[in-house]
Amino acid sequence: QEQLVESGGGLVQAGGSLRLSCEASGGTSSTFGINWFRQAPGKGREFVASINANGDTTLIGDSVKGRFTISRDNHKNKSTVYLQMSNLKTKNTAIYYCNAIHFWGPGSQVTVSS
Repeated sequence: QEQLVESGGGLVQAGGSLRLSCEASGGTSSTFGINWFRQAPGKGREFVASINANGDTTLIGDSVKGRFTISRDNHKNKSTVYLQMSNLKTKNTAIYYCNAIHFWGPGSQVTVSS
């Protein structure tokens, strides 16, 4: 059973940066792609970025393209996927979730103040 845990969220001023981490463990995490989604208050879940199993292919959502990047480190029994967020805007305030197949992490709150 794969487990995903996000970390790195917090409060940041508009224009600032944060790096989120998603630690995927369970033995097979290096064999599948991992995605980041976010959900802002009162809104649906939105795709942010994805990365394939070996990290050589990424996809960034249109709303964050040019400001967010995704990367990963694969180890024997776990993978860590990073979401580097720059030039953050107040509308980026949301809970950020990582996802792989049907597994989801509990989420990490990102709050961007004006």
